[in-house]
Amino acid sequence: MTEGKNIPNSSADVPFRSKELRKQSLIQHTGLVGVIDEGTKTIGFSIYTTPDFREIAAHRVELSVITPQDGWYEQDPLEIMASINKCAEEAIKQLPEQGFSASDIASVGITNQRETTIVWDAVTGKPLYNAIVWKDIRTSSTVDQIVAKVQDPNHFRNITGLPISTYFSALKIRWLKDNVPEVRQAIRGKRCKAGTVDSWIVWNLTNGALHITDVTNASRTLLMNLETQNWDPVLLKTFAIKEDMLPTIRSCSEIFGKITSERSPLRGMTLSGIMGNQQASLLGQMCVKPGQTKNTYRSGCFLLCNTGDKPVFSRHGLLTTVAYKLGPQSPTIYAIEGAVSVAGHALSWLQSKVRILPDSRDAEKYAEMVPTSGDVYFVPAFTGLYAPYWRQNARGIIIGLTQFTRKNHIVRAALESICFQTRDILECMHQECGYEINKLHADGKLTTNNLLMQLQADTIGMPVFRSQLMDSTAFGAAMCAAQAEGIDLCKFEPEKRYYENVHYDTFLATTTDVERKERYGKWKRAVERSLGWVIKQKKTREHTEENYRMLSSLPASIFLISSFAMLVHSFAATSQ
Repeated sequence: MTEGKNIPNSSADVPFRSKELRKQSLIQHTGLVGVIDEGTKTIGFSIYTTPDFREIAAHRVELSVITPQDGWYEQDPLEIMASINKCAEEAIKQLPEQGFSASDIASVGITNQRETTIVWDAVTGKPLYNAIVWKDIRTSSTVDQIVAKVQDPNHFRNITGLPISTYFSALKIRWLKDNVPEVRQAIRGKRCKAGTVDSWIVWNLTNGALHITDVTNASRTLLMNLETQNWDPVLLKTFAIKEDMLPTIRSCSEIFGKITSERSPLRGMTLSGIMGNQQASLLGQMCVKPGQTKNTYRSGCFLLCNTGDKPVFSRHGLLTTVAYKLGPQSPTIYAIEGAVSVAGHALSWLQSKVRILPDSRDAEKYAEMVPTSGDVYFVPAFTGLYAPYWRQNARGIIIGLTQFTRKNHIVRAALESICFQTRDILECMHQECGYEINKLHADGKLTTNNLLMQLQADTIGMPVFRSQLMDSTAFGAAMCAAQAEGIDLCKFEPEKRYYENVHYDTFLATTTDVERKERYGKWKRAVERSLGWVIKQKKTREHTEENYRMLSSLPASIFLISSFAMLVHSFAATSQ
């Protein structure tokens, strides 16, 4: 393998500030910013200095996932809050070593997994059901009902930027209303509150004083009008959701209020930032100009391309979303987004389900033992395919197996599947955003895999800039909270972009156009073979024929039983 060049690079398009100014920024700290980073798999709390945004303390814990059925993913909302409090407590304990104390934390920001939905009782404050995680597909039948009603899965795309899909919060709220008696009862009693995870966190941190969300999270619910940035009456009526259940929509960066919960180590601190985790990553990668694109590599992949102050509505299955709005009076910046539902999760599957990998962290080592994937292609459509296909009926396949295929080839094919799915989305972004995309910013836990980063550059034919922060989500949320009016720990100036800790490792493409075209063509053929695996019509017809056979046998059964009964009765009468 040709290794990527490990050269620090600034994301800035203009030079950094002078060395003297940089030295001053490292010494003249104006306050600390804390960040609650609530992800799908982990929860963390990080503390940054300002204005240089150096992480000086952090603590993270794993978050449990509950799977009651195949395709169902839940989390305990109480565990989420307990983990946040634990992480904040442990991070704050590290401050004295750095010469700081909790009282130096001037502001707290929140970044969270998006679309994951929680409903709770406004009176007791207790959750009415587990959080339904973004990738959960239990709402497939609800999707079918809504689509049958409006006739087109893209019916609301010009309002919300989103298709009708299991992915989004509106479907999850509707499912909870239809299937959980406690939720229906709370709705009737006007006690039910619903929201994404950020709303649940804020509600608990403020003892129920604030029921809010920000525009980035709201734009992922399928209930917000992108133009008005309010809950849309037509959407609320379509999904039969009452507006009084939902949080108030605010900007990403403003003073929301004080943390008052006695259970929280953050009590007395100011909340001033909320962003969905992928938007926070876009900001943290400093993709603040139209055309700049980032990909976060985790259990799933999330590509966002900044499109400026006007929304771009996709014709190829990409999502239109709010990238950020850094203050009530600031312009709203939009992005187009494509999601890869199975990225790092494919490696976990190879480890835990089929046991090809002893440890998913060893994927690079195993994949490097073979020079290629041996023409093996792995389409990990475990719960269907997201952008740009949006096919719930797709299922995973491994194709191209021969008698010479080894587990190393399959592991390498799994890594390549992440790269191919990323290229699928970049192809659409290039066509639709109207801007030239000439490099890809990368972050996330999976980017520690050097082979993956090189394969990605080789697959897309452009440089991959891996952030040395590794995960820029918390950094983006820290900037968002710090620059809020009234906090003023930094001044966000996209045209200057002089943040000292934004450096990259660069991976350059080593393949030719012909090689890339051939391999990508085979990937597309493999995807075609994964589509349409779940055929609901056939299943319904089989059940109908089975029921018909059962029903058609009833007259004969009734005749035999009644004849036998009459014969018994006749013998009884004769014996008397």
